[in-house]
Amino acid sequence: MAEPFISGYALQWGQPATIAGLFVERFARGAFDKSLRDFPDVCALWSHDESRPLGRVGNGSLELRPDAVGLWYNLTPNPDSPNGQEALASVGREDVGQVSVGFWSEIEEWDDRQDMPQRLITQARLSEISLVLHGAYGDATSASLSRATTNAAAAVRRKAEAAHRLRGIR
Repeated sequence: MAEPFISGYALQWGQPATIAGLFVERFARGAFDKSLRDFPDVCALWSHDESRPLGRVGNGSLELRPDAVGLWYNLTPNPDSPNGQEALASVGREDVGQVSVGFWSEIEEWDDRQDMPQRLITQARLSEISLVLHGAYGDATSASLSRATTNAAAAVRRKAEAAHRLRGIR
């Protein structure tokens, strides 16, 4: 039996999030491109808790890929670890279905013409993605559980997911 994995969008380009009731934030397409090139070993955490790692790019358990829709990810938590078991069970039962990103804004544009200031992040350093109960970007993020039964099935699934992403379909 193949290992289960969690995949979806950590965020979608241009989608608004109200941050602490103070301002509206959006990410421009490509905001993480430089970071993913220069600092590729991003990790996946449970609810931003560094003591609860779920995967990382460096060991191949996390894949991150910006596309036309947003920042897509594929996470294969360790099903033998308590953290991995909790993530797989919680996402599989749909108790947890959103994602949040840990980042530092490097280049941003502000617009104060509306009632609530608007921030567009055009370049940011991505440190981690987290599976969360309630993320700032809400349903513009996603986490769903899948299981590829064979390598051929996994290849077909990845090809279909890529085709959907190009068309803006989740």
